[in-house]
Formats: sequence, structure tokens, C-alpha cells
Amino acid sequence: MLRNFLLLVVLLPIEIELVGQVSPAYKNPRLPIPQRTADLLKRMTVEEKIGQLLCPMGWEMWEKKGNEVTYSSKFKHLIDSSYVGAFWGVYRADPWTKKTLVTGLNPELAAKAGNALQKYVMEHSRLGIPIFLAEESPHGHMAIGTTVFPTGIGLASTWNPELVESAASVMAREIRLQGGHISYGPVMDLSRDPRWSRVEESFGEDPVLTAAIGVAAVKGGGGGDLSKPSSVISTLKHFIAYGIPEGGHNGNTTILGQRELHENFLPPFQKAVKAGALSIMTAYNSIDGIPCTSNEYLYRDLLKSQWGFRGFVVSDLFSIDGLAGSHRIAKDIREAGELALKAGVDMDLGANAFAKMKQSVAEGKISIKQLDEAVSRVLKLKFEMGLFENPYVNPQQAKARVRTSESIAIARETARQSIILLENKNNILPLKKTISRIAVIGPNADNQYNQLGDYTAPQEPGNIVTVYEGIKAKFPTATVKYVKGVAIRDTLNTDIPAAVQAAKNAEVAIVVVGGSSARDFQTNYQETGAAIADAKSVQDIESGEGFDRASLNLLGKQQELLEAVKATGTPVIVIYIQGRPLEMNWAAAHADAFLCAWYPGQEGGTAIAEILKGDVNPSGKLPISVPKSVGQLPVYYNKKNPRGHDYVEMSAAPLYPFGFGRSYTGFEYSQLNVQSTGTNRFEVSFQLKNTGVVDGTEVVQLYLRDELASVVQPNKQLKQFQRIALKAGEQKAIRFTLGQEDLQIIDQYMKLKVEAGVFTVMIGGSSSELPLKTTFTVK
Repeated sequence: MLRNFLLLVVLLPIEIELVGQVSPAYKNPRLPIPQRTADLLKRMTVEEKIGQLLCPMGWEMWEKKGNEVTYSSKFKHLIDSSYVGAFWGVYRADPWTKKTLVTGLNPELAAKAGNALQKYVMEHSRLGIPIFLAEESPHGHMAIGTTVFPTGIGLASTWNPELVESAASVMAREIRLQGGHISYGPVMDLSRDPRWSRVEESFGEDPVLTAAIGVAAVKGGGGGDLSKPSSVISTLKHFIAYGIPEGGHNGNTTILGQRELHENFLPPFQKAVKAGALSIMTAYNSIDGIPCTSNEYLYRDLLKSQWGFRGFVVSDLFSIDGLAGSHRIAKDIREAGELALKAGVDMDLGANAFAKMKQSVAEGKISIKQLDEAVSRVLKLKFEMGLFENPYVNPQQAKARVRTSESIAIARETARQSIILLENKNNILPLKKTISRIAVIGPNADNQYNQLGDYTAPQEPGNIVTVYEGIKAKFPTATVKYVKGVAIRDTLNTDIPAAVQAAKNAEVAIVVVGGSSARDFQTNYQETGAAIADAKSVQDIESGEGFDRASLNLLGKQQELLEAVKATGTPVIVIYIQGRPLEMNWAAAHADAFLCAWYPGQEGGTAIAEILKGDVNPSGKLPISVPKSVGQLPVYYNKKNPRGHDYVEMSAAPLYPFGFGRSYTGFEYSQLNVQSTGTNRFEVSFQLKNTGVVDGTEVVQLYLRDELASVVQPNKQLKQFQRIALKAGEQKAIRFTLGQEDLQIIDQYMKLKVEAGVFTVMIGGSSSELPLKTTFTVK
């Protein structure tokens, strides 16, 4: 008996060790996530830790064989040799990746591809750490077969956070159904220069509107609760002040003071972090000589320490490499990686720089503590998402639930609310029900890719409703004649005489012009995916990442087309489909009606036709000011005092101001009252009446001006807004509550404070149409 007991004592440690090997603590879902993370970190080699911080491009990680998908030899090599923890764009399809409708993945095959990658990692790597799959999703998952929404500037034009949250929930669900986990979006950059190529991705020029739409996008993505099966890790882009580059050149340096940074550019990101965003992407630009990708203040001090951000920071594609190659502050990409990690960047998108970190650790330039901090941020979220227990998805669910009729309906409603009526002379719109002859003309009238914007995958025929198709469907008894007339940029292949003849034979000519972000296989691309615009480039694209503009004029012979059609004497309705506010002076002056549709997504054609017919009353409002000339730039509404004076040639005011948008009905504002309800708290109330004969929706906007402050303030600043639907003739009492956040400023010592004094409150339908105005005093 004693011998058996001694034998048991001798064997017991071996039994425990064997059990530990079979089921280590990090694989126990009942244990707290910090404990699981710490246990896993202890078991990892330096190489395995570095691997978790690498995020190479992913579209070469799979091979398609008929209706099955498996991992590629390149994927196997990266996992076996570099222990890679994340991949970007596994499902991405576009000309840059050379993934087409034939060579790419539909939702079912995408799910199979993700499963194949996870299966190899879980079964063939030493520790079985699941991989993260990061996907582009600024206005829909950039993959074949998904739902395509209006681009960011269109989403913001709805001024409807609840609707944007619904759209974002569709995007998140479609990513997760196919096996993805991280959504690159929303884009939170304030854009104040329409020459910049990425205005279309942004939510416009204002911090309050950008914050509201961005927070809605994050909430739609799950709000940081990764236990929900439809939640994604929302990645906010781009940190920080990327949308106001010098000269409008994408990625150029940004000239910006600390107070402006904290007053306008940081608050939208901070609110989105509070709403649950768990990833932040660095920006390519520098501020005051410090590249954003190596700015320790931004990531360690501000984001992680002050804001309590618990997610991870990812570089923009090759932006760490750019510390050496572009910014020239590092002698090579290894040193660039050291600078980025020390600054608080946790993941290397592109994976060149961090891949060299083993030597940096060996030489003591990067400590194990610094490395572990970054790795733990990534691992914790993998545990939170439950990937260690269930890394796989159901391909049949992906097939059935990606791009459903319900999702398409949300895309259609988003498109409807994003379209802005700029002019409606003599109430030509909506068109008469008896109209029998319509000419639909222009380069954007029947081109599905031109209405989708950048970061869009190839589309199956019939997925997209163009303007021409929408009009044909909504006016079934009319003869609808389509003539392209001209291209966006090409000046050789034109047929303006055919367009003129079509207009002469019609009761109304609908001319759809503007811009294009539609990429094609003739475009050359940088390694980052940004297009290379050069003299040899003759494709129609004039917007989207890399296509910055020196002017905002309509390119090609579009202006000639407009003037020729107008000369026929037929009433002309002009529609701009565009990624940035292009020059609109002629259309504003000469079109009988004028609409801005941005890039309205897959349902844009239906939504435009519904508005033309009167089935939908337009309610979109501009999230960005439209300049008369590039010489006015920047022309954003909330400039600091004093108010600028006019130029010799023209007014300093924009052609169309921030917040502007017309309706088929009218709205009357009255009975403004401001009541103090406590310390730094005021209730603002007024009456809003629909004065027309049709139902309509008004976006009521509340602006404040601090009449005397210790630091210079904006001449006006949007603080709150509401979408109000009113029946014809209906009147409602509307209320806003102003609190400390609305009243506070950043003082000369960079502290938030509310100062006593007089404030002017202004309410109306745009930043320049504010019929209600009064003052109140903060004591």
C-alpha cells in the first residue's frame, strides 16, 4: 500500500503536467480573459508573439477549385514560418487584387475559404491561435455578393444616425457571416478640402455630425460587444487630421495647431471609441513634423492612457515602412518598426516592418514588455470574440443571409435620404404623372460602377439599378430614351448631337454628370492600393484614393453637354453623381432642377427615380460646403472669428452652405424659447410647421455662438440636430437640451471649461438659413 501511495505521489506531477499540455489555461473558456491571455503569452516564443502583430495582404491566401476552397501554399508558408496572426482583404475583389466575378469568391465560397484558413491554423500551428480577418467596409463589405450602400459622404447626408446604424449592422453581419472579424471603417476624417481624393469616404466637414454618424456606425457594428455573433471590431480611420492635407494631396503633411486638433478633429474619434470602437488606424500624414504612425502622444498618452482605449492600433498599409521611405525619419524599415511600436502601434498592416522585430528584441531596442503589451491587446479581442472556441462559420448561412431583401431595402432607404435637392425652379419636380417622353443623358446615367464609389467589389449583372433603369421602371408608360453623350474624362468618344436630338424629342431632359471612382484593369496602382494618376491615364476615374484634383471643374466634355442640352429649350434636370463637391455654378444658375446624389450605392437609381416622380420627398442635407471656386478653399462653415470678408472677384460665401437641402414642401420655424433647467443646462423649444400640401421631413439644426470667450471661437458651431417628419399642414413642438458638453471650450491652458457669458442660439434648416435666433446667459 505504501509503495502504491509513493508511486502515486511520484506520478501525480507528471499527470498534472500532461493535463496542462492537453488543456492549458488559455483554452479554458470558463477562465477570465486576462488570465487566459497571460497564460498564452507565457507559452509563446518571441517569433510567435511578433507573428500576432503581422497583417499581410490576404487575397492570395486561398485557392479555389470548383465549389471548394482551400488554403494556398503561400498561406501555409506564412503560418509555418512567421506565425501570422491576421490577414487583410482575404475576400477583397477589385482590379488591384485581380479578383473578378470569375476568379473571386461569392459569400458561400468566402465562408469556406475562411474556414479552410482557420482549420489549418488551429490544427497545424503549435498553439492553435485563430487568425483575424480584416475587411474593408466603408459603405458595405468590399466583397462579391454583398450589399452596397451610399459612400460615407452620402451616409452623412441623411443626417440620420439611426438609419446609418441599421446600415452598419448589415455590413457587420455580412462580414461575420463570411468569416471576417474586423471592419476597416468608419472613416472619421473631417474633410475641408474637396480637392482631396477621399472626401467620398468621409462624413464631411463638421465634428458634431461626423461624431454622430461615426458613433452610429460603431453601434451598428456591435458597439464593442464581441460576444454577439454579428459584432465586428470597428476600425476608425485615419488617426488623425488626414482629411486636410496641404494642397489636397493625399497623405501630405497637415498644418494644424493643438487646440484645433483637440476642438474639432479628436472629438469624433473619442466619441466613437466611447461607443465601442476597438481598433484605430494610423494616418499617412505628419503633423508639425511628427508622422502620425510614430506619434507617441497620440497612441500612448492620448488614446490609451487618457481615453482608456482597450483595443489595438493598426498602421495604414505600409505606413510604418513610410517612416523610412517617405517621411525619412528612420534609416530603414526595421528602425521604422521600432519607432512605431514604441509609439503604441500594435499591428503592422503590410507586415514588412514588424517582421524584422526579432532582431530589435534581441538587441534590446524593443523590450519584451513592449512586445507583450501589443500582443495582449490583439489576443484579448480574439478571446472576447470566442474564436478559440469557435473559429468557423456556416457557408450555407453566408449564402442565404448575405445581401437579403431586407438588407437591400435598407440600402434603398439610405439612398433616398442621402439625395439632396439643391434647386427646383418653378416647382418642376416632381415630374407630372402624365409625362410621356423623357430623355436620360450623360456619363453617369447608365453606368453602374460610376454610382458605387471607391472600395467596391465587382457586381453581378442586375445587382445595381442605374438612374436610367430606375426611371424606366418608375415611369412605365413613358418613352424613355438614353444617350450617354460624353464620358467623364475621355474627350474622344463623344456623341453630343445624339444627346441634343434626344432632348429635342423629349418633354424633359435628365442629364446625369459628375465624377467617377470606378476602377478598371487599365489603372496602375501603388503598393498601398492608391491609384497612380498620370498623363497616360485616360480612364474615367477622377475621384477615389489617389485621385486628387487641382480644379473642381467637370472633366471631359461634360460642360459642353450640359450647355448643348440646355440650348434645345427642353427643361433640364441636372443630377450630379460624384465623390466630392464638384463645381456646380452653371447647374445652379441654369438647371430647372438640380440634385446631388453623391455615390448612392446599388439602389441609387431607384431612389433618384422615386424622388423625380414624387414618391419620395427629398430630405438630404449637405454635410460639406460647396465652393464657388477652388480659390475660396477652405470654405467650411465653422471658421474661427473674425468672419472673412469677400474677395475682389466674388463673395467668400460658398455656393451651397453646410446643412443645406431643399424639399417639395416648406417649413416654418416659430416661437423660440430658451429656459434654464439647472447649472449649465438649458432647454430650447420652438414650433415647426409643414406649410405645404405634401408630407415632408426637415432636418432641424441648432447652432451656438459664444459671444465672448477667452480663446477665439467659431462664428457658429452645430451642436445638435433632429430629423422631423411632418404631414402636410402639421405642426410640432421641438425640443433640444443643451448641456455642459455643448457649452464648454478648450481654454488657453488646454483645459475644458464652461465660461460665464452670453451665447447666441440659432435654429433653422441650414448653417446659413437660421430664422430663429436669441441669446441666453451662462452664469
